[in-house]
Amino acid sequence: MKGFVDALVSAYPSVPFQKLLGIEIVELVPDRVVVKVPFRRELVGGGEALHGGVMSSLLDLTGALAAWSGHDAARGVKASTVSLTINYLSAAIGRDILATGVVRRRGKELIFCDVNIVDADGKDVATGSMIYRIV
Repeated sequence: MKGFVDALVSAYPSVPFQKLLGIEIVELVPDRVVVKVPFRRELVGGGEALHGGVMSSLLDLTGALAAWSGHDAARGVKASTVSLTINYLSAAIGRDILATGVVRRRGKELIFCDVNIVDADGKDVATGSMIYRIV
């Protein structure tokens, strides 16, 4: 079943919504992932600031990818986000953003992830956590 997880990870940037965001997987190791969203005018909410929905979507997909990166597919492959909390710290103005997702705890079905989002200069933009379920 390892092949399933590898295939899922390699296809991740091609999922239509992820493709719309333009995500790029920068780093991927078990239970840790770094994902980038390049700045594009189509993603702004006002002025040059990225829309908050871009950041919350990035938090969700980064946490999910971190959960999958250390998952044994023999335990199941049906998945969903259970909860997501985001704290916006500052605007990402005209900059790419990078999210780092780390699995904090892996239970029988629930995977608890922390995600930190920074802009290309390393300025904190948002932080949050999510619970992902794979059965």
